[in-house]
Amino acid sequence: MTTSAPTRTAREYRLVTLTASGGTFLAMLDSTVTNLAVPKLHHDFATASLPQLSWVITGYAVMFAALLAPAGRMADVLGRRRLFVFGIGTFTVASLLCAVAPSIAVLIGTRVLQGVGAAAMIPASLAILLLDGPADGRVKSIGLWSAASALAAAVGPTVGGILVDLLGWRSVFYINLPFGIILTVSALRLLAPTARPAGARLPDPLGTVLLALGVGALTLGVTEGSTWGWLDASTVGVLAAGVVAVALAVIRSLRHPVPAVETSLFRNGGFAATNVVSVLYGMAQYPWLLVGVLYITDLWHYSEMEAGLAMTPGAIVASITALNMGKLAPRIGGPRGVTLVGLVAILLCGLLMIFGLTDHAAFLALWLPAGFIVGIGMGATTMGTSSAAAFSAPPTKFAVGSGVNTMSRQFGGALGIAALAVILQTSGNGSRPLDSYRDVYVFCTVVVVLALLVSFVWLRLTPAAPPAAAPASAPAAQSAAAGTAPAAARQGEAAEGAR
Repeated sequence: MTTSAPTRTAREYRLVTLTASGGTFLAMLDSTVTNLAVPKLHHDFATASLPQLSWVITGYAVMFAALLAPAGRMADVLGRRRLFVFGIGTFTVASLLCAVAPSIAVLIGTRVLQGVGAAAMIPASLAILLLDGPADGRVKSIGLWSAASALAAAVGPTVGGILVDLLGWRSVFYINLPFGIILTVSALRLLAPTARPAGARLPDPLGTVLLALGVGALTLGVTEGSTWGWLDASTVGVLAAGVVAVALAVIRSLRHPVPAVETSLFRNGGFAATNVVSVLYGMAQYPWLLVGVLYITDLWHYSEMEAGLAMTPGAIVASITALNMGKLAPRIGGPRGVTLVGLVAILLCGLLMIFGLTDHAAFLALWLPAGFIVGIGMGATTMGTSSAAAFSAPPTKFAVGSGVNTMSRQFGGALGIAALAVILQTSGNGSRPLDSYRDVYVFCTVVVVLALLVSFVWLRLTPAAPPAAAPASAPAAQSAAAGTAPAAARQGEAAEGAR
């Protein structure tokens, strides 16, 4: 399959970019948009316990994380357009089912289905941006994709808070419907179907199931560990099953001709380091976004809407930073430099929050400047790690590389949320005073320091080699060469921009 971008007008490129980035935005938005809906859910489903209500958030996160890597493989084999349309269609239908859910059990089930659609959209959307756009704009495309991801995760509590406060929790899902329909129509009109590569096969079915079950079980275990008890048989059993399933998937992938886990990507030290950094970054990012909302609603007595609006400046700064880091990247050491700048900014903001937290509202003195600093940090780090993952993968494996990298961040986020729950339950005897929130920021800051050390020592990027051409004597070789030559040229151009 040729990976050369089709000839398009500037307007068509912009529409393709908006379509792919819009899918990423919706998928990441719904990972945090329901955070402030739990109190209203408890009001409507009075018989549901808090652990049951938490599954509205957890069910989406578990399925999202579990299917990201297999979805990346599917995009590379089935085609980015086909998988993207499937993902956005599934996500939109599931959003409607969530909005009309008559019971908490139905809502949880439809949130799981939503996670399936989201997992399909993420790797397909980045592959669309990289392969359906101009070759010389690849770094900019990654910046746009990162900006959409960073903005969505950060603005989720804002959107959720406003919608829940004004229109109720069902509006959080209704709002997805018009955007999902628009994106589906746009993808079908703008993106040309891609032919399935000759001889391409779907990844190892058993290995794919093992990987999805393993990542899902690990995410479930760390998410629910604080609720079930870390030494409870359920927690230990789920975590052990997750480790065994992932290990078996990796072992099968080392020998299988069409592996579920693209182990060859991890032979590139830059790709391996990027995913370690992404796990650590997720462990800091997700609890940071949630603890801020809890802190200002609990101690500053902000309403859900006020809390959501208070998160907006940082979200906007994160998006602007990710968009503009592509221009700055070549001057500061490429994706590695951007990642280091982002992590340093988050570290500085962590120190500000640790020593500056107050039990009374201080929006202008503390919250606003902290939002600007952490917005720069999260925007840069999201863009840097996404660029590093793409830069380290060959063009034919962009989708699977982005899927693995996003899965790493999502799994790190599950670890971070689990740590937040433990800290808030144990610190201050569970009463969540000022010191409890400070302890969460301490945790996030320590994790960022670890990510900084890994980035500084290990994150040395080496471009992945383009696929080798077949023997020139065969007619098929000429076709393959025609496809790989543009890909190799674009890879070289991406390398220049990334450096």
